[in-house]
Amino acid sequence: MTRDKRDNAALSDEHNSRGIELADRGWLDEAMGEFQRAIELDPRSAHAHDNLATVLTEKKLYREALREYLTALQLEPESATAHYNLACFLSSHGQDMGVAEYRDAIRLDPEYPDARLNLGLSLADQGNLPEAVREMEAAIALDPRDPYPRHELAALHMEEGDFRAAIGQLKKVVRLEPGNAEAQLDLGICYAHKGFFAEAERAYDRAADLSGDALLLEYNRAALYALWSKPAPALEALHRAAALDAAKVREWLRRDPMFDALKGSPEFEEIALGS
Repeated sequence: MTRDKRDNAALSDEHNSRGIELADRGWLDEAMGEFQRAIELDPRSAHAHDNLATVLTEKKLYREALREYLTALQLEPESATAHYNLACFLSSHGQDMGVAEYRDAIRLDPEYPDARLNLGLSLADQGNLPEAVREMEAAIALDPRDPYPRHELAALHMEEGDFRAAIGQLKKVVRLEPGNAEAQLDLGICYAHKGFFAEAERAYDRAADLSGDALLLEYNRAALYALWSKPAPALEALHRAAALDAAKVREWLRRDPMFDALKGSPEFEEIALGS
């Protein structure tokens, strides 16, 4: 019996080595067969499970790959390599796996608004913006009275500089959720970018009444007044923002063109440079 186990382990190692050679050549199906044979001969071969996981990852079979990485770790819990390989898989492919699972959820239940929304958020993180917008819009269509997907879609439009589209969503958000200070603040930012200064000011006032983020509120109020050619209230708001977090305000000012009209004035430079 001992000899059979040793022979099986040796044969398993041979198949494992052959699988590595095949995988290096890009012959993934053949390599996968070799690793599976290695595991059949020696189910406790952590290396074979780990190598099989690598091939499954290349084939984008993420769920199956995760199972093999976890099996390798279970077999060798004190292996730094096993922990490292699992960490690499999760950091590199965790989001891809999430997207695949959201798609499966939607395939099984096309009217699943949360799955649509979270798929949209994941796709946006991956830079797939057209499909992200479509999924968020689908989530909104499935549950039009939920303000959250509308706000997330508005945030995506803001990142893309489409402030008009963002305004359309945010106006619906604040109707559905009048106490949403963050939405009021975002609405003010969008109005300011489109040149609707009075509307932006009213949105900031509403955000202030709702106890929104004071730092963001004062900073964006300062930006509004700078664009509106009102330097005195702009500097007053900027001073209030700097009193809350001077380092953060200086960091924002370094790359914010909304304050171009104030640049060069001693009071602005004092805030911007921290002198």
